[in-house]
Amino acid sequence: MQDRPTVLELLAAVRGFLERDVVPALAGRTRFHALVAANVLGIVEREIERDEDQLLAEWIRLARLLDVTAEPPAGPRALRSGVRERTERLVEGIRRGEADAGPHADAVRAHVRATVVEKLSVANPKYGGT
Repeated sequence: MQDRPTVLELLAAVRGFLERDVVPALAGRTRFHALVAANVLGIVEREIERDEDQLLAEWIRLARLLDVTAEPPAGPRALRSGVRERTERLVEGIRRGEADAGPHADAVRAHVRATVVEKLSVANPKYGGT
């Protein structure tokens, strides 16, 4: 791990260079591809910034849905794996009809909506979640 510049600072610098200097000097297909590249860098920045917080929030929601009490795993890789496993358990319950109606169904829909809104906020920061 490097001290400075951080990964986020490097990504922001390259994205800024593309947006300020490269894109205005281009036209047509090349301009479009430079805009896409700048957008991808923005997505990566937001993913790095928010990843662990969003995974933790999803872990907590899944723990409530599955009625599981356990400490979240340490670190984003283990947390991501744990979220994936819990999501698979939730999906199995949905397939068995456990979320077809009632308060559990409402809680599942709320969880799915919150998860999708979090993911959309990374892909498109202009998305308001409404």
